Amino acid sequence: MTTPTLPVVDLDLFASQSEYYSEAALEECRKAADALITYGALLLHDSRVSEDDNSTFLDLLEDYFAQPVSALKEDERPEIGYQVGVTLENTEKPKCAVDEPCLNVIARLDPSERPLDITAHSPDPKCRFFWKMSERPPYETQYPGLNAPNVVPQTEDLRQQWPLTMNKWGQSMKDAVEGLAEMAAIGLGLRRETFRNAGRYGPHLLAPTASDLVKYSQKDTILAGFHTDLNFLTIHGRSRYPGLNIWARNSGKRIPVKFPPTGRYLLVQAGKQLEHLTGGLIEAGYHEVVVNDATLEAVERRKRELPGRPIIRISSTFFWHLSSDYDLVPIPSLLERSRSIRADATNLGRADDTEMYEPMKVGQQVQNELRHIALLA
Repeated sequence: MTTPTLPVVDLDLFASQSEYYSEAALEECRKAADALITYGALLLHDSRVSEDDNSTFLDLLEDYFAQPVSALKEDERPEIGYQVGVTLENTEKPKCAVDEPCLNVIARLDPSERPLDITAHSPDPKCRFFWKMSERPPYETQYPGLNAPNVVPQTEDLRQQWPLTMNKWGQSMKDAVEGLAEMAAIGLGLRRETFRNAGRYGPHLLAPTASDLVKYSQKDTILAGFHTDLNFLTIHGRSRYPGLNIWARNSGKRIPVKFPPTGRYLLVQAGKQLEHLTGGLIEAGYHEVVVNDATLEAVERRKRELPGRPIIRISSTFFWHLSSDYDLVPIPSLLERSRSIRADATNLGRADDTEMYEPMKVGQQVQNELRHIALLA
C-alpha cells in the first residue's frame, strides 16, 4: 500500500517576482491554497533556507535541554502562560484527551488510521522553548502577556550564542512562512498582503520542542498527543528524529511526514486562526509526535555517528500568529466556499456549525486555547 504524500509548493517561483506574476507563479499560488484546503499541510521549497543554520540551531537546543532541570526552571514564566522561555515536560496537556469534538474526530477515523490512544494520556513528556520573533506594535496592545520580552538562558556558553542563533534560524522560517501566506492569499482570490498585514504585529514564536529519547525510548510513546495548533500557520525545519504524523482533511489518512532526502524544504501546517479566518475552508491540521521504528533507528544511528551528543529530539518549529488585537472574523467569500465544501467533504467528522467561528479578538482566541491545554489558569 502506497503511503500518502504531501504536495510540494515552490516558493522560489513566487519570490522571484515582485508585482506582475507569471502564469506559473499564479498556478503555484493556487496549488498552495488547494493543498491547505485539501490536506491542511504542504511541503515548501525555499532555496534561501540554510541546512547549516538549522543544524546549528538543533545543536544549540540539544545542549540547552541537556542541562539539569534546576537550570531550565530559571527560564520558566508560568505567570504569562509560558508564552516566552521554557515549558518543562509534563506541563502541556493535549486538548484532545478530554475535548469531546476532538474525540469524535478520532472515533470517526478508520481504526487503522487513528492516532495513538490519548484518552488516558498524561501531560506531554516534552519540553518547549518560546522565543519571540515579533515586531512591537505602534499601539498599546490589549494582550501584553502575549507580547512579553524574551528570556535568554544565563549559562555563559549558551547566552553568548543564543540570540544570534535563534534569530538567524527564526528569521529564515519567518520569511518562508510569510511568503507562503502571501501565496495562499493570492490562491484564495484575496489581495497578496491580506494575511501578512493581519499578522504584522503577531506574537510570532520560534518554538522548538525537546523530547529526551533516552528517557522516553519505548516504541509508541506519545511525545505530543493528537492536536491542532492554535496559531495561523506553523512551519517546521527538518528534525533529526522522525515521529511526526499528520492527518489529511480530505481522506482522514495518517501521513508520516517525510522530507525529501536532500534540498531546502520546510513543512507548513494550517492552524486554528487560519481556520477561523477562512470560515473552515482551510481547517487546522491534526498531528501527533510519537516514538516509532524510524525514531529508534535514527537514535541508534546518531549514537554510532556522534556518541558524545545528547539524544534529544528537537522539533525545528515556528508558530506564525495573527496580531493579538486583530478582529478574528471569517472572510465572507471564503465562508461561502467553506459551506459548499463542508456539504460534501469528509472533514474528519467536524460539525458544520458556523457558530464555532464567532467574532473575537485574536488575543482572546489564544487565551481560550491556552486554557484548554493547561498553560493558562
